[in-house]
Amino acid sequence: MRKGAETRERILEIAEASVLAKGFGATSIEEVIAEAGITKSGFFYHFKDKNELARALMLRYVEENDRIFDDVFHRGRQLSDDPLQSFLITLKLLAELMGDLPNGHPGCLIATFTYQERLFDRSVRDIAAAAVRSWNGRFRDALNEIAAVYPARKGMDLEDLAMM
Repeated sequence: MRKGAETRERILEIAEASVLAKGFGATSIEEVIAEAGITKSGFFYHFKDKNELARALMLRYVEENDRIFDDVFHRGRQLSDDPLQSFLITLKLLAELMGDLPNGHPGCLIATFTYQERLFDRSVRDIAAAAVRSWNGRFRDALNEIAAVYPARKGMDLEDLAMM
């Protein structure tokens, strides 16, 4: 990784930890640059403003969580060919990952940003909304596979269940 990319990643790591600990509004550029050991111009070389930092944080977070979901859903399918058992295994793997907070997963940046959504422009909110829809889609697809083998009770809305 080049030095510039390393610095950008370090800024994102520091900012994410601070945002998850105390919120985006309470996270200052000054504290991020102090902890990163860079100048203010060094920060602004990577991000034109705090909103651009938020967008980069959100994109990075979504990419990492997509990778996590890819991994746990794949592992669930590897461990069982039965769609219900595979899904239950996937849920267990996710529960174990969440049970190891903050070691295995630092927390939910989307939830943190949702509480302070007025601090961001529409592009940041759109990234978060698209990610949640995508993640709900993964669960909906798994539930549809289960329903094909084990029909759901009458009145069961798999779309609503996937959003839970």
